[in-house]
Amino acid sequence: MSSFMDRLLGREKKSARQAKERLKLVLIHDRIDINPGTLDRLKDELITVISRHIEIDPSAVTIEMAQDGHHHRLIADVPIKPTRSRRTR
Repeated sequence: MSSFMDRLLGREKKSARQAKERLKLVLIHDRIDINPGTLDRLKDELITVISRHIEIDPSAVTIEMAQDGHHHRLIADVPIKPTRSRRTR
């Protein structure tokens, strides 16, 4: 009864949700033929290029693949470190 109520109220188990997301990623990677090594190299190169222009937190950068209908997307989340304003008034 408890699992029925959880499903009814939209409370999936965390592991089921994670497994579903992992499966989505595997299918997307398979469809666009990008292996994890290539994705890691791409992430490293993006970090290098962006770091030349702004200060970022490289350890917190995440790169993921997503599918929107028939379109595949590369999504980069790049946290920018706060900077002090150089202008004084």
